[in-house]
Amino acid sequence: MAEKIRVLLSEQEVEKRVLEVAAQVSQDYQGKMPHLICILKGGVFFMCELAKRLTVPVSMDFMYVSSYGSGTESSGEVKIVKDLDEPVEGRDVLIVEDIIDSGRTLSHLIRILQERKPASIRLCTLLDKPERRVKKEVMVDYTCFTVPDEFVVGYGLDYDQKYRNLPYIGVIEQ
Repeated sequence: MAEKIRVLLSEQEVEKRVLEVAAQVSQDYQGKMPHLICILKGGVFFMCELAKRLTVPVSMDFMYVSSYGSGTESSGEVKIVKDLDEPVEGRDVLIVEDIIDSGRTLSHLIRILQERKPASIRLCTLLDKPERRVKKEVMVDYTCFTVPDEFVVGYGLDYDQKYRNLPYIGVIEQ
């Protein structure tokens, strides 16, 4: 049986906000070339849309990290499933995420990346759930939307590998 999905943020709202965040990122990285690191799988939709709208040159790489076992709660144990293809030493890194909630995965990931000596690390997310934050030291530099503590899908976010391809952000209704 298909789940009922309520639209939380329309495709137009998401497009408008991504454009605004891209303008801010472009301004902040003027004269630099940010190295975008997409956190797979969910971040790929957002990173592509963001990158298309940046006015500064960029390079890209991908990481796949997992902190979820077989549930919807983070296990707290982070495993790198796919590491970066290129070194980040001396580069201005911009981590691009689909959603940040507890911050556990990103806290661990940022520590790993800092050991690789980038010039800087900033964090950009499509969605932020600050009320779920366990790791308070995870500071988000660019946020498109702050969302309530609901299970969201679309624009890269999935439920059991479904709904990533929705062009909007929705909430699964029970």
